[in-house]
Parts: sequence; structure tokens; C-alpha cells
Amino acid sequence: MPEKSFLEKLRTSATAQRRLSIAIRLIIAVFLIIFSIFPVLWVISASLSPTGTLATQRLIPANPGLDNYRTLLSMQQFPFWSWFLNSIKISSITAVLSLSITTVAAYAFSRFRFRGRQTMLKAILLINVFPSLLALVAIFLMFSQVGDVIPFLGLDNHNSLVLVYLGGAMGVNIWLMKGFMDTIPRDIDESAQVEGASDWQIFTRLILPLLRPILIVILILNYITTYGDFVLARILLRSNEKYTLMVGLQIFAGAQFQQRWGVFAAGALMGALPIMIIYLALQDQIVGGLTRGAVKG
Repeated sequence: MPEKSFLEKLRTSATAQRRLSIAIRLIIAVFLIIFSIFPVLWVISASLSPTGTLATQRLIPANPGLDNYRTLLSMQQFPFWSWFLNSIKISSITAVLSLSITTVAAYAFSRFRFRGRQTMLKAILLINVFPSLLALVAIFLMFSQVGDVIPFLGLDNHNSLVLVYLGGAMGVNIWLMKGFMDTIPRDIDESAQVEGASDWQIFTRLILPLLRPILIVILILNYITTYGDFVLARILLRSNEKYTLMVGLQIFAGAQFQQRWGVFAAGALMGALPIMIIYLALQDQIVGGLTRGAVKG
């Protein structure tokens, strides 16, 4: 009887500890959820509030409506849709071009052995150690001078902005793609070579289909990084109709002396919709591609 009572006490104590552990985890999870969702709810509330100011903003606004959205879409001086389409265009072109160049370069570094291979890989990694902000002045001066000779690669041009984004994104992506590609067995290449396949056929027909998870990851990361950039776009773009969404909203917020934060919040929410849709649709591919690409470097 005493042994049985002792065992029951142990079971009761273990059950109480599990319940306490679960309760603590739930409390922490609820706190983190509230902490992450509260700013989003505040912005949504500001976009629906007719006051247009943050001084008297409440989480549940009085007389909520869609007036801020109507004002945003009807302004002539601040063309929201032009900014929105410019961001989508620049981000899409940059993501596709960067993915294409990155994939070919990573295949060469992963499958071929040539002189200077390790040096080039280390140089790519070393260049990305330095923050891009250090090159802002040089980038501005370079494109201001290039624009005198080649107008479509000068300031206030989307082409020059795409080139800058391509140069800054390929370094990390090449290492990420190479790490993923190293996990693919070389037996596939050797078997195809025995059958008489060329390197390009091996790459396009055998290796490329296996790279789908990491291709999606790099495409999404490039798109999101470019879409949310402000500094480079603010330096290289000059005219109102060529601004990206981030630059346009900042110009709008700075030019409105009445501080129309309701309209600004509406624009921020509408601008965030493409990123939200991409994340919700492809979140499994993002996690799978990142974890598999980190297995082998």
C-alpha cells in the first residue's frame, strides 16, 4: 500500500508538472501572438478611422469607414497605382533575372572544377560582408555619369535600379543555391554523361527540376527584399511617376502637413497584400527550401 500511494503521488506530480508546462507555453504563445498582431491591428484601425491622426487613435475607431482608401485612390498628385505597379514591375524583373543568373552560376560552382573557383566563392562571400549603405554615394555618382552616355542606365530610370538590385542579391543567393545543389548526388550527372548528355542537358532536364524548392525560396526572397527597399530607390529615382510604393508613401507622409496617417495606413495595408499572398501561398516551400539548402555547404 505505501508503494502504491507513493507511485500515485509521483503520477499526480508528473501530471501537475505537465499541465503547468502546457499552461506556461500557452501563456507565452498568446503573448507573442498579441505582441506580433497588435501593430497590424493598429494600422488597420488607423486606415478605417476618419480622424486621420494618431494622437487620438483607438484600437476600435469611432465611425469606421473606407474614406481613407477612397482618398488614396483618387489623389492626382500622389498616384498610388503607378507606385504600386512600379514596385511590382521592378521586383518581378529583379527576382526573375537574379534567379536565372544565380542558378547558372551556382551550377558552375557546384559541378565544375576550375582554377580560381574557391577564390571567387570567397570573394563573393567577402563582398557581401560589407553593408550596401557604404556604396550609396558611389552608386549615385556612377549612375549620374553613366546616364550622360547611356540615358536608359542613368538616374531616374528603373533599369539602373534593377542593375543595382541584381548586384546586391546574387552573392548570398549563389551560396544558398550552391549549398542546395551540393546535396544532389553527382551520380545523376555521371549516369547522364554515360548516356551522352551534355552539361546543358544535364542542367536543364535533370538538375533544374530537383531545384524547385530552393528556386521558389530565392525567387520569393528576392521579390520581397526588392519590394520593400526604400534607400536605393529613393536615391536613384527622381520623378513622381517613377517612384516605387515605399518611396511614394514616404514622400506622401512627408508632404502632408496635416499628417494624414489614415491615408498612409491604407496605402501601407494595400501595399502589403502581395507579400502576404506570396507568404501564405508558398510558406511550405520557403521552409523546405531553406532547411534542405542548409544541409551541405
